[in-house]
Amino acid sequence: MVLTDEQKSFISAVRAFCAKEAGTIEQRDALSDDRRAKDNVELTKKLAGMGWLGISLPEEYGGSGRGLVDELLFLEETERALLPIHGYSTAMTMGGYYLSFGTEEQKQQILPGIPRGMYGSIALSEPEAGSDLAASGCKAVRDGEHYVLNGQKTWISEAHLAEYMLVLVRTDSSGDKHRGLSMITVPTDLPGIEVRPINTMGAHIVNDVFFSDCRVPASGVVGGEGNAWSLLTQGLAVERLYIGAMSLGLAQRCFEDAISYLKQRQQFGRPIGSFQVLKHRAADMATELEAMRALLYDVAQMIDLGLVKDANRQASMVKLKATTLGRDIAIECMHMMGGAGYTRDFEMEFHLRTALAPPVYGGSSEIQRGIISKSLGL
Repeated sequence: MVLTDEQKSFISAVRAFCAKEAGTIEQRDALSDDRRAKDNVELTKKLAGMGWLGISLPEEYGGSGRGLVDELLFLEETERALLPIHGYSTAMTMGGYYLSFGTEEQKQQILPGIPRGMYGSIALSEPEAGSDLAASGCKAVRDGEHYVLNGQKTWISEAHLAEYMLVLVRTDSSGDKHRGLSMITVPTDLPGIEVRPINTMGAHIVNDVFFSDCRVPASGVVGGEGNAWSLLTQGLAVERLYIGAMSLGLAQRCFEDAISYLKQRQQFGRPIGSFQVLKHRAADMATELEAMRALLYDVAQMIDLGLVKDANRQASMVKLKATTLGRDIAIECMHMMGGAGYTRDFEMEFHLRTALAPPVYGGSSEIQRGIISKSLGL
């Protein structure tokens, strides 16, 4: 894909901002609480002030009214720069459901906050319902103008920061498990919600969420009661492209950091990057990155131009390839850097810890392969 002059200028502006705000290890450590947090609220607000959040949201909801390509360019570039703003993509994923399926009242309630830096969360998984979301059991029982929620959600990104959660709940247990699911808006300041952080090998992103007789307005149901499965099958494609763009940005950062090290590190009287075995590894990675970038933006451009009605197959390909590539490049770069790759001085160990998660969340690689193979009639 050939970038327009406007897109090139946008990337340059984002890159300059990132260099100023997070151009050193010390800055990045300070912004991320020494790598323990994946979100910095103040930095997110700064980006909102630049008008860079909600890029693909319509102008009537405070967005920039630009396309998916521009949104992905931003996500790739900010992830490459290691900005701790993971919650932005989560909020955009949540917002996408309101944009596509919400009432006008719901859109006005949720969407304008995202360009201003509001955090949002989407709560799908449960202890016994991860890849099998149709097995979700978190119950919502109608009581007049409210639903009463009881149950647990797990692995919920940014629930500790979110103003709203879009929660997958079971509103009917009498028939087909796919048809008894609904999506409902839950303001996080309601009584009956408990959020507990999940300790992982990476920065704090995910949480357990417990609902105990939490009364939620019935007007918050998105897409109609019992229609969640249809929403999920249509709404997850863009999330996978978001994850793909961020995985590509991280892979690019790993590659650039490793190349810099290969040029500086001396052994046997010359830079180690001059040895054929490392030159060829670098060439392979550079080729894979370019191929991945072409796939990502080709799919995004087709969506922007309305050339595809159902991008689930292509989005799954992007998610599968980009997250696998991000993980593999992080591992390869660590090996190429030798012992230095394991030290915090060069950040590669942090890159690797970050790269291990995307092949699992947002639909595991195995789930993506299942979607792709089904599209082939297998």
